[in-house]
This record gives sequence, C-alpha cells and structure tokens, in this order.
Amino acid sequence: MVKQRGMTAIYAAAHFAVDFACAYFMYRALGGAEARLTALLLYNFCAFALQMPFGVLTDRLGNGRVFSAAGCALVAFAAAFEELPLMLSIVAGTGNALFHIGGGRDVLATSGGKAGRLGAFVSPGAFGLFLGAYLSGRLPSAPVIAAMCVSAAVILAACPCVKAKRAGADQLPMSRGVRIKALLVLSAAFLAVCLRSYGGFLFSFDWKTGAWSWAFVMCVVLGKTLGGFACDRFGGALTAAASLTAGAVLFLLSKNPVAGCAAVLLFNMTMPLTLRIAADALPQDAGFSFGLLTFALFLGFLPTYLGLPAPGEEWVYAAICAVTLLFIFPALRGSRKA
Repeated sequence: MVKQRGMTAIYAAAHFAVDFACAYFMYRALGGAEARLTALLLYNFCAFALQMPFGVLTDRLGNGRVFSAAGCALVAFAAAFEELPLMLSIVAGTGNALFHIGGGRDVLATSGGKAGRLGAFVSPGAFGLFLGAYLSGRLPSAPVIAAMCVSAAVILAACPCVKAKRAGADQLPMSRGVRIKALLVLSAAFLAVCLRSYGGFLFSFDWKTGAWSWAFVMCVVLGKTLGGFACDRFGGALTAAASLTAGAVLFLLSKNPVAGCAAVLLFNMTMPLTLRIAADALPQDAGFSFGLLTFALFLGFLPTYLGLPAPGEEWVYAAICAVTLLFIFPALRGSRKA
C-alpha cells in the first residue's frame, strides 16, 4: 500500500509537470502563429484521442512507467520545435498522451477498486495547465526541459513495474449478457465525460480574472481530488447525486464568484467516479477504459473548436449538471460498484 501511494504521488507530481510543460511550450509557440487553430486541434487530438490506442498497448504490455517516462522525454523534446508550431503540437501532444496513459493505467490497475487515488492522480493537471500558460512568457525554457528529464528519470527509478493483467484459466470468458451490460455502462460513462468536457470549455464568467481565476482553477483541482475520496467514503451514487444537484443550484447563482467557484468544484467531483466506472466495466483493460474516456474529452472539445453556438447562461450550466447525472446513474447501476 505504501509503495502504491508513493507511485501515485510520483505520477501526480509528474502530471502537474507534464501539463505545465505542454501549456508552456504551446503558448510560447502559438502566440502569433497563423496555424494556431490547426495546432490546437492537432495537440488535443494527440493528447486525448491517442490515449485509447496507447491504452490497448499498456494493457497488453503492462509496465506503464515506461510509457510515462517516454512521454516526459517526448514533451522535453518538443522544445526543439518552437519555430514549427504544428510539429511541436504533435510531439507535445503525443508525449502528453503517453505519460497520461502509462500513469493512468498503473494507478487504475493498483487502486483496488477505489477512486481516491484516481482523483489524486488526475487533479494536478488542471493547475499545471493554468500555471504553464501563465508563466509561458515569464520563465526560460531550460528549467522546464530539465523538469521533464527529471520526471522521466524519477518515474523509471522509483515507480514499480505494474504487470499486464491477463485472463487466467480460472476466469470464464464474458457472456453475451455481460458484454452488453459492459457496453451500456461504458456508453453512459462516455456520454457523461463528453458532456462534462463540453461544459468545462463552455464555462465563462465575468468575474474570472485576477485572483478569482486562481480560485477557479483551484476549485477544479480540489473538486477532482475530493470527488475520488468522497466516492470511496459515501459511494458513487450519493456523491454524484449530491455534487451535481448542489452544483446545478449553485450554477444558477454563479454570477456571484463564490457560488460560481463552489459550483465548479462540485461539477468536477464526478471525474474520478467515471474513470472508476469504466475500469470496473473492463477489469482486464484498464488502459483502454482510461483512454476511451480521454477520447470523450477530445469530443467535448470539438464543439467549441468548431465555433458552434456556446450559450454562456447560468441555466445552461445547471442543465449540463442535470443531464450529466442522468448519464452517470445508469452507469452506476450497471457497474460492479455503486
């Protein structure tokens, strides 16, 4: 248990560093680039959609630390392409995907059916993205490259080798009914993550400037962290119902920054829960289940990228909470653990 907690702590710290570096390099390279929109699409595709095929590899090969360390090294290498924004986007995005799927698969595979460690792993990324963008014009690139190299070395030296799980002779093949049930669970969780991703890109508040922008991102981080431990303590159903219902009410009042920040915190609490649901549906394919939901994150990004109408109204945010809950409940009922 101590070794697993240490592994999660290392991956969480490296998660912050990787997302910091990716945001840092992207903002430096794309400030005035003509191909900015294309580069953003390439980055998000590589960073999120590629995790699904990489997840299949981690399930077959195990040893996610190698994938994660390679991802850190690739993000460091992206600095060489600062004058080539499209290439930088591909290299940094691919490195990001390799890191996330290696760490995510290892944490899922060793979490013992719990969500707390999942929340601890995923939550630092949001702050890394925010701080990397903030410091992109204030910090030289050498320390960022060094941090990526150190992260790769620490992961290889200190994280244990988590072997691939393979179906043994004592495990019966999934029946048709079980496969259909798993598909329905995954579909519901997938739709919930798509909608949560879309909502995250949609949220826009007049007060989100200065100190309140820092408070906003910290609420995203705390929401993901607290959500995992709340699921373990109170169960997924109660956590989802309480957080999304209260979040919907507070979004109606979100012109007030305190209510808005609280709503964002509550909205993000279901992230580790959806990861846990998907992993429980495919217990032998933790990497694929993790990658499947990151692909949902990519799909949630597309409406905003394509410039589709984005209503920034409080009632829309509240409705997103309500519909997300409608997707999560069927997934919970079909999951092994509710």
